[in-house]
Amino acid sequence: MAGRRPLRRSAAGAIVALLATLVLAADQYVKHLTIENLPKHEAVPVLGEFLQLYYVRNAGAAFSIASNMTWIFTIAMTVVTGIIIWKTFEVSSRLWAVVLGCLLGGVLGNLTDRLLREPGFAVGHVVDMISMPWMLPAIFNVADIFIVSGMIAVALLVVFGVRLDGTRERDHAASDDDAVTGHEDAAASAGA
Repeated sequence: MAGRRPLRRSAAGAIVALLATLVLAADQYVKHLTIENLPKHEAVPVLGEFLQLYYVRNAGAAFSIASNMTWIFTIAMTVVTGIIIWKTFEVSSRLWAVVLGCLLGGVLGNLTDRLLREPGFAVGHVVDMISMPWMLPAIFNVADIFIVSGMIAVALLVVFGVRLDGTRERDHAASDDDAVTGHEDAAASAGA
């Protein structure tokens, strides 16, 4: 990441907000089209068995797990939204801003469904419509794609030691070692 100047935090926040808004808008638009145009519980082939549209409303998590605990998912998504927004204030890396913006947009997409869709506030069912029966038994939506992709990206950034400011863990370790070596060299020359 050498040579790249860090973003001002306000610029990073603007990137997060813009991407989150775009992802949320795309997710809600696709869900609107799904509700208006697709029959419920009926596969519509797009690319044969590879990709299908299949409109369902999901009260639970992935694979409809815990369908009777919708309110818990609403609380969890609200907490995750707060954490992402809080972390945004620490970001000065373009990469982290993009990742958090996409992740936030996905979380807000499904949270919007939980808050505003039937059967009621905080217990709404998420609209899902994308099916890839050859790969997954799950039916998912645009928000889910950004949530999963965002979480994979977060995991990779953490594994590779990329900090919220865009520097790497080893860069900090090397500069700390240089500082220690510099002090030792100065002490050695002073004593010589």
